[in-house]
Amino acid sequence: MSSAAAPEEPPRPVRFGIMGCASIARKLARAMLLVAPTAEVAAIASRSGDKARLFAADNGLPAGTRLHGSYEALLEDPDIDSIYLPLPTSLHLKWATAAAARGKHLLLEKPTALCAADLDSILAACEASRVQFMDCTMWMHNLRTAKMRQLVADQSTIGDVRIVNSIVSFRADEDFLQNDIRIKPDLDAMGALGDIGWYCIRAILWAVDYELPKNVIAHRHPVKNQAGVLLACGASLYWEDGKVATFHCSFLTNLTMDMTVVGTNGTIHVTDLLIPYNEKSSPFSVDSNTDVNELATEWVPHPSKHVVTMDLPQEALMVQEFCRPVRNIRDAGGKPEGKWMTITQKTQIVVDAVKTSIDNGCESVDVVS
Repeated sequence: MSSAAAPEEPPRPVRFGIMGCASIARKLARAMLLVAPTAEVAAIASRSGDKARLFAADNGLPAGTRLHGSYEALLEDPDIDSIYLPLPTSLHLKWATAAAARGKHLLLEKPTALCAADLDSILAACEASRVQFMDCTMWMHNLRTAKMRQLVADQSTIGDVRIVNSIVSFRADEDFLQNDIRIKPDLDAMGALGDIGWYCIRAILWAVDYELPKNVIAHRHPVKNQAGVLLACGASLYWEDGKVATFHCSFLTNLTMDMTVVGTNGTIHVTDLLIPYNEKSSPFSVDSNTDVNELATEWVPHPSKHVVTMDLPQEALMVQEFCRPVRNIRDAGGKPEGKWMTITQKTQIVVDAVKTSIDNGCESVDVVS
Protein backbone atom coordinates (compact mmCIF):
# COMPACT_ATOMS: atom_id res chain seq x y z
CA MET A 1 0.00 0.00 0.00
CA SER A 2 1.51 3.33 -1.04
CA SER A 3 1.87 6.04 1.53
CA ALA A 4 0.13 9.36 1.03
CA ALA A 5 2.22 12.03 -0.64
CA ALA A 6 3.72 14.59 1.71
CA PRO A 7 1.85 17.89 1.62
CA GLU A 8 3.51 20.50 -0.57
CA GLU A 9 5.26 23.21 1.42
CA PRO A 10 3.97 26.74 0.82
CA PRO A 11 6.38 29.14 -0.93
CA ARG A 12 8.76 30.99 1.33
CA PRO A 13 7.97 34.67 1.83
CA VAL A 14 10.05 37.29 0.07
CA ARG A 15 12.16 38.72 2.89
CA PHE A 16 12.45 42.49 2.69
CA GLY A 17 15.01 44.78 4.23
CA ILE A 18 13.86 48.39 4.51
CA MET A 19 16.77 50.79 4.02
CA GLY A 20 15.99 53.96 5.90
CA CYS A 21 13.09 55.07 8.08
CA ALA A 22 11.57 57.72 5.82
CA SER A 23 7.93 58.61 6.31
CA ILE A 24 6.91 56.79 3.10
CA ALA A 25 8.53 53.61 4.48
CA ARG A 26 5.69 53.37 7.02
CA LYS A 27 3.23 52.92 4.16
CA LEU A 28 5.32 50.16 2.57
CA ALA A 29 5.92 48.39 5.88
CA ARG A 30 2.15 48.23 6.35
CA ALA A 31 1.75 46.96 2.77
CA MET A 32 4.23 44.15 3.42
CA LEU A 33 2.37 43.15 6.57
CA LEU A 34 -0.92 43.15 4.65
CA VAL A 35 0.31 40.67 2.04
CA ALA A 36 1.93 38.23 4.49
CA PRO A 37 2.91 35.44 4.01
CA THR A 38 3.83 36.55 0.47
CA ALA A 39 6.18 39.16 1.93
CA GLU A 40 7.93 39.62 5.24
CA VAL A 41 9.63 42.62 6.80
CA ALA A 42 12.78 40.81 7.89
CA ALA A 43 15.02 43.77 8.74
CA ILE A 44 15.17 47.55 9.14
CA ALA A 45 18.29 49.66 8.69
CA SER A 46 18.96 53.19 9.80
CA ARG A 47 22.10 55.18 10.49
CA SER A 48 20.77 55.19 14.06
CA GLY A 49 19.98 51.93 15.82
CA ASP A 50 17.54 53.79 18.09
CA LYS A 51 15.68 55.12 15.08
CA ALA A 52 15.39 51.60 13.63
CA ARG A 53 14.01 50.31 16.93
CA LEU A 54 11.48 53.13 17.12
CA PHE A 55 10.38 52.51 13.52
CA ALA A 56 9.84 48.80 14.21
CA ALA A 57 7.82 49.52 17.34
CA ASP A 58 5.71 52.31 15.83
CA ASN A 59 4.80 50.22 12.78
CA GLY A 60 3.90 47.00 14.55
CA LEU A 61 6.69 44.92 13.05
CA PRO A 62 7.24 41.41 14.42
CA ALA A 63 9.54 40.96 17.40
CA GLY A 64 11.97 38.99 15.26
CA THR A 65 12.58 41.84 12.81
CA ARG A 66 16.34 42.44 12.70
CA LEU A 67 17.52 45.98 13.38
CA HIS A 68 20.69 47.25 11.70
CA GLY A 69 22.52 50.42 12.64
CA SER A 70 23.96 50.93 9.14
CA TYR A 71 22.88 50.44 5.55
CA GLU A 72 25.96 48.35 4.85
CA ALA A 73 24.98 45.90 7.60
CA LEU A 74 21.59 45.45 5.95
CA LEU A 75 23.20 44.60 2.61
CA GLU A 76 25.43 42.05 4.31
CA ASP A 77 22.44 40.33 5.93
CA PRO A 78 22.28 36.90 4.22
CA ASP A 79 18.61 36.40 5.06
CA ILE A 80 17.37 39.33 2.97
CA ASP A 81 16.01 38.71 -0.54
CA SER A 82 14.97 42.25 -1.46
CA ILE A 83 15.69 45.82 -0.51
CA TYR A 84 13.05 48.53 -0.35
CA LEU A 85 14.96 51.79 -0.73
CA PRO A 86 13.20 55.07 0.22
CA LEU A 87 16.34 57.18 0.79
CA PRO A 88 16.72 60.70 -0.67
CA THR A 89 17.26 60.60 -4.43
CA SER A 90 20.87 61.78 -4.15
CA LEU A 91 21.68 58.51 -2.33
CA HIS A 92 19.96 56.16 -4.77
CA LEU A 93 22.90 55.60 -7.11
CA LYS A 94 25.26 54.54 -4.32
CA TRP A 95 22.93 52.28 -2.37
CA ALA A 96 20.83 50.88 -5.21
CA THR A 97 23.91 49.72 -7.11
CA ALA A 98 25.38 48.33 -3.87
CA ALA A 99 22.18 46.40 -3.17
CA ALA A 100 22.10 44.93 -6.67
CA ALA A 101 25.80 44.00 -6.49
CA ARG A 102 25.01 41.92 -3.40
CA GLY A 103 22.24 40.09 -5.21
CA LYS A 104 19.33 41.88 -3.54
CA HIS A 105 16.20 42.53 -5.60
CA LEU A 106 15.36 46.21 -5.67
CA LEU A 107 12.11 48.07 -4.98
CA LEU A 108 13.20 51.68 -5.45
CA GLU A 109 11.30 54.82 -4.51
CA LYS A 110 10.67 57.46 -7.13
CA PRO A 111 12.19 59.57 -8.47
CA THR A 112 14.60 56.74 -9.10
CA ALA A 113 17.66 58.87 -9.88
CA LEU A 114 18.86 62.41 -10.36
CA CYS A 115 19.35 61.79 -14.09
CA ALA A 116 19.01 59.08 -16.72
CA ALA A 117 22.74 58.32 -16.63
CA ASP A 118 22.52 57.46 -12.92
CA LEU A 119 19.44 55.31 -13.54
CA ASP A 120 21.27 53.50 -16.33
CA SER A 121 24.00 52.59 -13.85
CA ILE A 122 21.42 51.27 -11.37
CA LEU A 123 19.69 49.20 -14.03
CA ALA A 124 23.01 47.87 -15.35
CA ALA A 125 23.88 46.69 -11.83
CA CYS A 126 20.51 44.93 -11.58
CA GLU A 127 20.99 43.26 -14.96
CA ALA A 128 24.51 42.14 -14.08
CA SER A 129 23.28 40.48 -10.89
CA ARG A 130 20.05 39.16 -12.47
CA VAL A 131 17.87 40.80 -9.81
CA GLN A 132 14.36 42.16 -10.20
CA PHE A 133 13.87 45.93 -10.39
CA MET A 134 10.69 47.94 -9.87
CA ASP A 135 10.04 51.56 -8.99
CA CYS A 136 7.38 52.58 -6.45
CA THR A 137 4.81 54.26 -8.67
CA MET A 138 1.97 52.76 -6.67
CA TRP A 139 -1.03 53.81 -8.75
CA MET A 140 0.25 51.60 -11.57
CA HIS A 141 -0.80 48.59 -9.48
CA ASN A 142 -4.28 49.80 -8.62
CA LEU A 143 -6.86 47.49 -10.24
CA ARG A 144 -8.47 50.61 -11.68
CA THR A 145 -5.38 51.15 -13.81
CA ALA A 146 -5.80 47.75 -15.48
CA LYS A 147 -9.49 48.45 -16.11
CA MET A 148 -8.69 51.83 -17.66
CA ARG A 149 -6.04 50.17 -19.84
CA GLN A 150 -8.72 47.90 -21.30
CA LEU A 151 -10.85 50.92 -22.18
CA VAL A 152 -7.98 52.94 -23.64
CA ALA A 153 -7.15 49.96 -25.86
CA ASP A 154 -10.79 49.72 -27.05
CA GLN A 155 -11.12 51.64 -30.29
CA SER A 156 -14.91 51.82 -30.06
CA THR A 157 -14.81 53.34 -26.55
CA ILE A 158 -11.84 55.75 -26.63
CA GLY A 159 -10.41 55.53 -30.14
CA ASP A 160 -6.99 56.97 -30.87
CA VAL A 161 -5.49 58.90 -27.95
CA ARG A 162 -4.81 62.49 -29.06
CA ILE A 163 -4.63 64.60 -25.88
CA VAL A 164 -3.48 63.81 -22.34
CA ASN A 165 -3.48 66.19 -19.38
CA SER A 166 -2.23 65.53 -15.86
CA ILE A 167 -2.07 67.73 -12.76
CA VAL A 168 -0.60 66.71 -9.41
CA SER A 169 -0.28 69.23 -6.61
CA PHE A 170 -0.59 69.78 -2.88
CA ARG A 171 -0.41 72.86 -0.70
CA ALA A 172 2.76 72.45 1.37
CA ASP A 173 2.99 74.16 4.73
CA GLU A 174 5.84 76.42 5.77
CA ASP A 175 7.66 73.65 7.61
CA PHE A 176 7.71 71.55 4.43
CA LEU A 177 8.90 74.47 2.33
CA GLN A 178 11.76 75.14 4.74
CA ASN A 179 12.80 71.69 5.91
CA ASP A 180 11.52 68.80 3.79
CA ILE A 181 14.15 66.80 1.89
CA ARG A 182 12.18 67.41 -1.32
CA ILE A 183 13.20 71.07 -1.34
CA LYS A 184 16.88 70.50 -0.47
CA PRO A 185 19.32 70.73 -3.43
CA ASP A 186 21.73 68.21 -1.90
CA LEU A 187 19.02 65.60 -1.24
CA ASP A 188 16.26 65.84 -3.87
CA ALA A 189 17.47 68.44 -6.32
CA MET A 190 14.56 68.07 -8.76
CA GLY A 191 11.99 69.21 -6.20
CA ALA A 192 8.38 69.11 -7.40
CA LEU A 193 9.38 67.80 -10.84
CA GLY A 194 10.97 64.69 -9.38
CA ASP A 195 8.52 64.14 -6.55
CA ILE A 196 5.12 64.66 -8.20
CA GLY A 197 5.99 65.60 -11.78
CA TRP A 198 7.20 62.00 -12.02
CA TYR A 199 3.58 60.86 -11.57
CA CYS A 200 2.30 63.27 -14.21
CA ILE A 201 4.85 62.11 -16.76
CA ARG A 202 4.21 58.44 -15.96
CA ALA A 203 0.47 59.02 -16.43
CA ILE A 204 1.07 60.58 -19.83
CA LEU A 205 3.37 57.78 -20.96
CA TRP A 206 0.90 55.18 -19.65
CA ALA A 207 -1.88 56.74 -21.72
CA VAL A 208 0.13 56.53 -24.96
CA ASP A 209 1.41 53.01 -24.25
CA TYR A 210 4.89 54.34 -23.36
CA GLU A 211 5.63 55.89 -26.74
CA LEU A 212 8.23 58.59 -26.09
CA PRO A 213 7.40 62.10 -27.32
CA LYS A 214 9.50 63.75 -30.01
CA ASN A 215 10.14 66.86 -27.96
CA VAL A 216 9.13 68.71 -24.80
CA ILE A 217 8.80 72.39 -23.97
CA ALA A 218 8.67 73.46 -20.33
CA HIS A 219 6.12 76.10 -19.41
CA ARG A 220 7.48 79.52 -18.67
CA HIS A 221 7.86 80.92 -15.16
CA PRO A 222 8.58 77.79 -13.12
CA VAL A 223 8.66 78.55 -9.40
CA LYS A 224 11.88 77.87 -7.49
CA ASN A 225 12.96 78.39 -3.90
CA GLN A 226 16.03 80.41 -2.95
CA ALA A 227 18.22 77.33 -3.38
CA GLY A 228 16.98 76.90 -6.95
CA VAL A 229 14.84 73.82 -6.29
CA LEU A 230 11.59 73.60 -8.25
CA LEU A 231 8.39 74.22 -6.27
CA ALA A 232 6.07 74.30 -9.31
CA CYS A 233 6.51 73.66 -13.02
CA GLY A 234 4.89 72.16 -16.07
CA ALA A 235 5.53 71.23 -19.68
CA SER A 236 3.95 70.27 -22.97
CA LEU A 237 4.95 67.09 -24.81
CA TYR A 238 4.64 66.58 -28.56
CA TRP A 239 4.63 63.46 -30.76
CA GLU A 240 5.36 63.05 -34.46
CA ASP A 241 1.76 62.06 -35.20
CA GLY A 242 0.28 65.16 -33.58
CA LYS A 243 -0.52 63.85 -30.10
CA VAL A 244 -0.10 66.48 -27.39
CA ALA A 245 0.15 66.20 -23.61
CA THR A 246 0.49 68.78 -20.87
CA PHE A 247 1.21 68.51 -17.17
CA HIS A 248 1.59 70.74 -14.14
CA CYS A 249 3.00 69.85 -10.73
CA SER A 250 3.17 72.07 -7.69
CA PHE A 251 3.88 72.17 -3.96
CA LEU A 252 1.92 75.45 -3.79
CA THR A 253 -1.67 74.69 -4.83
CA ASN A 254 -4.58 72.65 -3.52
CA LEU A 255 -4.47 68.85 -3.43
CA THR A 256 -5.14 67.68 -7.00
CA MET A 257 -4.44 64.31 -8.65
CA ASP A 258 -6.03 64.51 -12.11
CA MET A 259 -5.54 62.63 -15.35
CA THR A 260 -7.59 63.17 -18.49
CA VAL A 261 -7.12 61.03 -21.59
CA VAL A 262 -8.93 62.27 -24.71
CA GLY A 263 -9.34 60.04 -27.74
CA THR A 264 -11.14 60.37 -31.04
CA ASN A 265 -14.18 58.53 -29.64
CA GLY A 266 -14.05 59.01 -25.88
CA THR A 267 -12.50 60.54 -22.77
CA ILE A 268 -11.39 59.11 -19.43
CA HIS A 269 -11.32 61.31 -16.33
CA VAL A 270 -9.63 60.42 -13.02
CA THR A 271 -9.52 62.85 -10.10
CA ASP A 272 -7.72 60.76 -7.45
CA LEU A 273 -5.02 59.09 -9.54
CA LEU A 274 -2.19 58.86 -7.01
CA ILE A 275 -4.10 58.18 -3.81
CA PRO A 276 -7.71 57.00 -4.12
CA TYR A 277 -10.34 58.80 -2.06
CA ASN A 278 -10.89 55.41 -0.43
CA GLU A 279 -7.98 52.97 -0.51
CA LYS A 280 -10.18 50.03 -1.51
CA SER A 281 -12.49 51.81 -3.94
CA SER A 282 -11.23 53.69 -7.00
CA PRO A 283 -13.59 55.71 -9.26
CA PHE A 284 -13.24 57.08 -12.76
CA SER A 285 -15.59 58.30 -15.48
CA VAL A 286 -15.84 57.70 -19.21
CA ASP A 287 -17.45 59.85 -21.90
CA SER A 288 -17.82 57.79 -25.08
CA ASN A 289 -19.28 58.87 -28.41
CA THR A 290 -20.85 61.87 -26.71
CA ASP A 291 -22.71 64.79 -28.18
CA VAL A 292 -25.32 67.31 -27.04
CA ASN A 293 -29.05 67.11 -27.61
CA GLU A 294 -30.84 69.07 -30.30
CA LEU A 295 -31.26 72.16 -28.14
CA ALA A 296 -27.73 71.91 -26.76
CA THR A 297 -29.02 71.77 -23.18
CA GLU A 298 -27.38 68.53 -22.05
CA TRP A 299 -24.95 65.79 -22.98
CA VAL A 300 -26.11 62.64 -24.75
CA PRO A 301 -25.28 60.14 -23.41
CA HIS A 302 -24.22 61.17 -19.91
CA PRO A 303 -20.76 60.05 -18.73
CA SER A 304 -20.60 56.55 -17.28
CA LYS A 305 -19.21 56.29 -13.77
CA HIS A 306 -17.08 53.29 -12.81
CA VAL A 307 -15.86 52.15 -9.40
CA VAL A 308 -13.21 49.45 -9.06
CA THR A 309 -13.11 47.77 -5.65
CA MET A 310 -10.10 45.99 -4.18
CA ASP A 311 -9.41 43.76 -1.20
CA LEU A 312 -5.97 45.33 -0.75
CA PRO A 313 -4.69 48.91 -1.19
CA GLN A 314 -2.59 49.68 -4.26
CA GLU A 315 0.73 49.71 -2.39
CA ALA A 316 0.05 46.16 -1.15
CA LEU A 317 -0.80 45.08 -4.70
CA MET A 318 2.51 46.60 -5.79
CA VAL A 319 4.40 44.53 -3.21
CA GLN A 320 2.55 41.41 -4.37
CA GLU A 321 3.41 42.11 -8.00
CA PHE A 322 7.07 42.66 -7.11
CA CYS A 323 7.22 39.44 -5.10
CA ARG A 324 5.90 37.32 -7.97
CA PRO A 325 9.01 37.56 -10.22
CA VAL A 326 11.31 37.60 -7.17
CA ARG A 327 9.94 34.23 -6.09
CA ASN A 328 10.25 32.90 -9.63
CA ILE A 329 13.91 33.95 -9.76
CA ARG A 330 14.75 32.70 -6.28
CA ASP A 331 12.77 29.45 -6.23
CA ALA A 332 12.54 28.41 -9.88
CA GLY A 333 15.63 29.88 -11.55
CA GLY A 334 13.55 32.32 -13.59
CA LYS A 335 14.69 35.57 -15.18
CA PRO A 336 13.92 39.12 -14.04
CA GLU A 337 11.04 40.84 -15.83
CA GLY A 338 12.44 43.72 -17.84
CA LYS A 339 9.26 45.69 -18.48
CA TRP A 340 9.56 47.64 -15.24
CA MET A 341 13.07 48.75 -16.15
CA THR A 342 11.85 49.99 -19.52
CA ILE A 343 8.90 51.92 -18.08
CA THR A 344 11.10 53.55 -15.42
CA GLN A 345 13.79 54.40 -17.95
CA LYS A 346 11.32 56.14 -20.26
CA THR A 347 9.86 58.12 -17.37
CA GLN A 348 13.33 59.27 -16.29
CA ILE A 349 14.23 60.25 -19.86
CA VAL A 350 11.22 62.58 -20.10
CA VAL A 351 11.85 64.00 -16.61
CA ASP A 352 15.40 64.79 -17.72
CA ALA A 353 14.17 66.46 -20.92
CA VAL A 354 11.74 68.67 -18.99
CA LYS A 355 14.48 69.65 -16.54
CA THR A 356 16.81 70.49 -19.45
CA SER A 357 14.11 72.64 -21.03
CA ILE A 358 13.61 74.54 -17.75
CA ASP A 359 17.37 75.03 -17.36
CA ASN A 360 17.59 76.32 -20.96
CA GLY A 361 14.93 78.99 -20.57
CA CYS A 362 12.01 76.77 -21.57
CA GLU A 363 13.37 76.00 -25.03
CA SER A 364 12.24 72.91 -26.96
CA VAL A 365 14.28 69.80 -26.11
CA ASP A 366 14.35 66.69 -28.26
CA VAL A 367 13.67 63.47 -26.37
CA VAL A 368 16.40 60.92 -27.04
CA SER A 369 15.84 57.31 -25.96
